[in-house]
Amino acid sequence: MRKPKALIIILTIFFVLLFSLPSFLQGKYVVPIIMYHSVSPDALPKNRLAVSVKTFQRQMRFLKNNRYNVVSLEILADLIKKKKKIPPWTLAITFDDGYKDNYVYAFPVLKKYNLPATMFVIINEIGRRQNDRLSWDEIKAMQSSGIITFGSHTIGPDPLTKISSEQDLKKQIFNSKKVLEQKLGKEVNAFSYPEGRFNDEIRRLVMEAGYKLAVAASPGKKFPADDIFALKRLRISSTSDNLFVFWIETTGFYTFIKEHRDAD
Repeated sequence: MRKPKALIIILTIFFVLLFSLPSFLQGKYVVPIIMYHSVSPDALPKNRLAVSVKTFQRQMRFLKNNRYNVVSLEILADLIKKKKKIPPWTLAITFDDGYKDNYVYAFPVLKKYNLPATMFVIINEIGRRQNDRLSWDEIKAMQSSGIITFGSHTIGPDPLTKISSEQDLKKQIFNSKKVLEQKLGKEVNAFSYPEGRFNDEIRRLVMEAGYKLAVAASPGKKFPADDIFALKRLRISSTSDNLFVFWIETTGFYTFIKEHRDAD
């Protein structure tokens, strides 16, 4: 089967970088923070927000068997903030939106391999009637395991960049933190920008609310890798079914490749 042109380009650039002089690679490494959404047995091949259960199992087994240093997002952000040396092959796992299948399918795999992860939930969608999002009981059960940490993905799902009122922005950012802390009895330190979109005002309010870190999606080259309120993530979807592609994405150099491939 013929490989997609974009994948061939990525692989070519990657190997050029991999075998280039070490001095060229200095400063190009970004600790991988991988981002999942849905993990489902019904995941369609071209769904950018879902991976199959089988793929997820293979990927987590790959991380464990190859001795990746999988750490919680909070630990990673603290290492970055304090400018400490980060061990090779360090990686953090995150989930957005709070799909119920995260509890049904992803959580057992994470427990099996003892891999920590951070899940970002949308307050108004918790326990909704469609029964496709996490319930409070499921969230509490995962938190009590000690390997899952929860963060805010705001009150509602819409991008914050569409909200012009500071009062409404504060409701989304501040109140979601308050609700989670009241329900879970634990400080909530992590925030995920809906759709990865933010601006200077949104960033300022996230800091003002007392969060210790915030994750985006692909904020671009203008944001340094050590910006803990614009942490860069790599979306894992069906394109990562191939473990070779998954390995490339988790080397730490893929973010550099992607930012120089894509237009700002």
